[in-house]
Amino acid sequence: MKTLKQTLSQILIASSLFSFNVSATIVGEPEANTGFTKKQQVIADKSMVAAANPYAVKAGHAILAKGGSAVDAAIAVQLVLTLVEPQSSGIGGGLFLMHYDKANSHLTSFDGRETAPANASESLFLDENGKPIRWINAVVGGRSVGVPGALAALEKAHSRYGKLPWHTLFTYAIKLAQDGFVVSPRLEKLVSLQINPGVALIDDTKDYFMPNGAALKAGTVKTNVKLANLYQAIAKNGIGAFYQGENAKQLVETVTNSSIAPGKMSLQDLANYKSVERKPVCAPYRTYKVCSMAPPSSGGITVLQIMALLENTKAPLNTSWEVESIHAFTQASRLAFADRDHYIADPDFIDVPVAQMLDKNYLQERSKLISEKDMGMAQPGEFSQDWSVAQVNYEQPSTSHVSIVDSAGNAVSMTTSIEMGFGSALMVNGYLLNNQLTDFTFNPKIDGKPVANRVEPNKRPRSSMSPVMVFNHDGSLKMVIGSPGGSRIINYVAKALVGVLDFGLTPQQAIELANITNRNRVTTLEKGSDVTRYKAALEARGHKVVIRDLNSGIHAVMIEGNKLIGAADPRREGIALGQ
Repeated sequence: MKTLKQTLSQILIASSLFSFNVSATIVGEPEANTGFTKKQQVIADKSMVAAANPYAVKAGHAILAKGGSAVDAAIAVQLVLTLVEPQSSGIGGGLFLMHYDKANSHLTSFDGRETAPANASESLFLDENGKPIRWINAVVGGRSVGVPGALAALEKAHSRYGKLPWHTLFTYAIKLAQDGFVVSPRLEKLVSLQINPGVALIDDTKDYFMPNGAALKAGTVKTNVKLANLYQAIAKNGIGAFYQGENAKQLVETVTNSSIAPGKMSLQDLANYKSVERKPVCAPYRTYKVCSMAPPSSGGITVLQIMALLENTKAPLNTSWEVESIHAFTQASRLAFADRDHYIADPDFIDVPVAQMLDKNYLQERSKLISEKDMGMAQPGEFSQDWSVAQVNYEQPSTSHVSIVDSAGNAVSMTTSIEMGFGSALMVNGYLLNNQLTDFTFNPKIDGKPVANRVEPNKRPRSSMSPVMVFNHDGSLKMVIGSPGGSRIINYVAKALVGVLDFGLTPQQAIELANITNRNRVTTLEKGSDVTRYKAALEARGHKVVIRDLNSGIHAVMIEGNKLIGAADPRREGIALGQ
């Protein structure tokens, strides 16, 4: 076992070697670009699941084939994603799950976002001089781990909308963990790139992902007996087997005894965790109603603002991106991100002005700020003077999205995450622990005023996860959609909505449409896409333009008549499967 001094020395060296990649990840993104594989949309009559890995999709499909509900399928999908796509999501992280009950025309959501430990304070990410520490020095180790919420949210949703017995939802994942899954090229690449320096520094994690000192190889079969055993316990005894007992003890010991940045989590934090059912936020867009997750997600409000601002600009949104539409999209995004960064945080701690931010008159006035030239750094609307100026925090793109419609027409839009690729790099019983606490703004005060998204005990950090459902003018469900991608999730989802609702594209075409982002900083165009030809024209309008990989992972299901259309992002390894 390494000494603390040796480990810290290693991580500082890794940090300096990793600085270029970190910079690229923060400013530009991606978890890692692993290519673009053309995919065909899938059409089915009864049910559909679209998710980020074929194993997970098959697990969800099998549950639907047995008569399971959309929630049942979502649980099976998440359990398998924990095993086969561990860098992106898992039971050691959190999620937002939106659910549509067709029979009762009822839409709700389940907040499974992680919480800060009760012993955490606003100085969690400050050094001995009271200054925010470097981001790279915060991501690895116990200090960054929030109390996991994924299983609590899934259990809560199952208690309301599950059809099959809880234990049956674990069968596929348990067998796969015992027998082994084939390592994908994407997982091999992400391990070999060492996008998270902690993977090579923490012994248990290194042993799992880098056996014999080398990254897992694509095509090899990987088992995870520890995870299988834990799944068997949770299947039999419920989520108490995770939040209490032996797993809870090991989790807390791993966090508090971490050789890198020990954390403050306690057994009481785990035992006290509660998922919260929240009312989604909705707003009209043309003849549709678009709904998404309420705070602590910033994604829902920000997506809705972008769409409303875009509609108010009267920009030409014909069949594909043009200079005018790209310009309007990026300016709407600037304005929406300005409000997001300033006002959105955990609503149980902060009075988030949701109604004002989505007010029709307010957004009409805001849209008048959009001119023919790039506006530069947009300022937030003035709802309150109680908080400081906005401060951007880094949100990493290691997330996953699942879209499901079952045979009864019920639907799930679920975005799930452990934050940075491979999370905190701490591993317990075969699953990785999140580093979601780095989604808090490190500096708690600016100019003497508190930052809304500062660390506080038991608080949920702001998230950009944006699970979305779109409804037709008659109230019927039209589409289920979402994406990973850190704070770029917001632009990815908005882009796909424009593709379907404005350009008239199929879900697959809309997903494949070039990604364009502006988080109130620079305009970024997807490398290798057709929109890069507009770089000079946008620069003539005052844009600072960056061209780079924009690695979305959008998964969607659209209802068209009596048919279901499933689509998966060619930028990742997911598929859609229906029956």
